[in-house]
Amino acid sequence: MQVLYTIAIILVVIIVYVVVNSLRLKKAVSNLTQDQFIQGYRKAQLIDVRETKEFDAGHVLGARNIPSTQLRQRYKEIRPDLPVYLYCQNSGRSARAALFLKKKGYNQLYQLQGGFKTWTGKIKTKA
Repeated sequence: MQVLYTIAIILVVIIVYVVVNSLRLKKAVSNLTQDQFIQGYRKAQLIDVRETKEFDAGHVLGARNIPSTQLRQRYKEIRPDLPVYLYCQNSGRSARAALFLKKKGYNQLYQLQGGFKTWTGKIKTKA
């Protein structure tokens, strides 16, 4: 009986964590479809938060690479007064990057819904 009670408490804690985290994400970043992303990214700072090897293999034309693993050291390279368009492979890293930037005072944060894996627009590769 004690084991079931403990498992129930752990499940409740996990569910609460997931709900709170998803609400924080929703407040930090706006998800954009590819069409919405294309409409606005040329007037914004386009940041690819994937690792350098992923970026070099192919990235959205005009994107700048600031890997999520380096964001804490390099976030000041991103202007807080301009919109920031983020993407990664699937949206997980860009969402976490948006949360971090939101804490640092950035307010115009957008991410590509579905990430680079869903991108069908122009790309550039490093030859």
